[in-house]
Amino acid sequence: MKHIAPAFFHALAVTGFVGLFALLMLWPTVLSPVTNFPVAWILLVSVTPLLLPMRGLLAKRPKACAWAAYISLAYFIHGSVEAYSNPAQRPYALLEVVFSLLLFFGAALYLRTRNH
Repeated sequence: MKHIAPAFFHALAVTGFVGLFALLMLWPTVLSPVTNFPVAWILLVSVTPLLLPMRGLLAKRPKACAWAAYISLAYFIHGSVEAYSNPAQRPYALLEVVFSLLLFFGAALYLRTRNH
């Protein structure tokens, strides 16, 4: 079996991170504007956890990559629940699931392969 370079998995993680970040910024503002709750509060609560490991993830620091993988699980749960319970938001929720899985598996596999 051919060895896949850790850089490939890191690129997957960064792709998932950037996609998740962009989706979470656009969803309540442009794609499906929220009218009954302050948009700034929604953005603060939804995007802030992603910002915590961002610098380390981009710098390929192992601890930050692990934390990014852990944090992505919350977005996976949110996207799954939203896709199940809200048919109007299902496409965006499924995108959240896909990006969170890219981030999780990319970061986890990057950590797994970087030492081999």
